[in-house]
Amino acid sequence: MAIHTRKNLLDAETRVDTQNIYRASRLIQTITGFQVTPNKAIVGANAFAHEAGIHQHGVLQERTTYEIMTPESIGIPQNSMVLGKHSGRHAFEERLIHLGYKLTNDELEQAFKQFKNLADKKKVVTDRDIEAIAGPGHEETPGRYSLINYGIHSGNQTSSTARIVLSDGTVEVEEVALGEGPIDAAFKAINKIVGKSFLLDNYALHSVTEGEDALGEAVVKIRQEDDEESVTGRGLSTDVIEASIKAYINGVNRYLSEV
Repeated sequence: MAIHTRKNLLDAETRVDTQNIYRASRLIQTITGFQVTPNKAIVGANAFAHEAGIHQHGVLQERTTYEIMTPESIGIPQNSMVLGKHSGRHAFEERLIHLGYKLTNDELEQAFKQFKNLADKKKVVTDRDIEAIAGPGHEETPGRYSLINYGIHSGNQTSSTARIVLSDGTVEVEEVALGEGPIDAAFKAINKIVGKSFLLDNYALHSVTEGEDALGEAVVKIRQEDDEESVTGRGLSTDVIEASIKAYINGVNRYLSEV
């Protein structure tokens, strides 16, 4: 971006398509499970954020005062169309295309289903929400197990208990487990259902968007004791416990599909 922005002074250029930088960064986050820090140059959340009054005034008067490059130049889409629970499939598909995603019919159907479920919980679905739904690695992996429902009982003066009900083909299986907190209890209940004791190498939880109805993403890395490499699972929900449970089930299904 330095060469792209100052190519006249540097008398140089590259063949890099700068409008794919943002998407490439998001892809790397998805693959590695590690998030870009807000103060990261170019692609960090603060790169094009202006809080100080003098900065805001300068940007309003002349953007190049504080922005020597635009969000659009690295591929951050700028669009005022609001998507919500009443938005149709066509509007959703058009938004995906604008964001740079090309999905198959099956992938589009699955993404639209997730979008409608999210829209029932949020008044406005943002571009970052849609990226989380449609981005690589966030699709719901077809597998043996799927979440039917769950119940959590937890407190600071009581042991955490999780009741998990999963679908195993046409059969519903229910287990209850105690744990050191609601997430640990939920994971142990899933282990009981699956009949395997997975080791949790890493667990991360972060907010995809801002606000009280923010979409949360959970990322887990699990493996069997004798395995050297772990399997990554991801889950999305406005409920962080549900996101964590979905991520664990996603990881279990990925593991079972590889063995």
